Amino acid sequence: MATLTPRAPYAAFNFLVDLGDNVTEGLQAGFQEVTGIGMEVTVAEYRNGNHKENSVMKVTTLNKMTDVTLKRGVIGSLNLYQWLDQIRNGDPDALRTVYVHLQNEDHTDTVMTWKLLRARIIKHTSGPFNAKGTDVAMEEMVLAYERLEME
Repeated sequence: MATLTPRAPYAAFNFLVDLGDNVTEGLQAGFQEVTGIGMEVTVAEYRNGNHKENSVMKVTTLNKMTDVTLKRGVIGSLNLYQWLDQIRNGDPDALRTVYVHLQNEDHTDTVMTWKLLRARIIKHTSGPFNAKGTDVAMEEMVLAYERLEME
């Protein structure tokens, strides 16, 4: 449930991700970055020929969800690959509800939750790998989902 802050806005670096497996602790659930949560409601312009005003009406049509990108360091876990494998093999149970929980500053309470309903991985990328660099090896996945709910 959303909690109104009595002070300045909440910091964006206190978050938990649940990939639909009820795991938010440990390396497999640790993500560095979550970007792109959002939705868009589209409208169509329509005007009756006998309408008295010389303007169009805006009619609400479909809504679209933006794809969400999650990034984490490579940890040697296959949990993301196994989920992707379920999806590409057509497993009807592969669609999940993914939760992104924003926590308060002392990590004692969830202040906002984004629910991504019927989510699936549509892209998985590992790397880049560079022998001359000092960066952490990263993996990235892009999720498509059908509905966004906030609580």
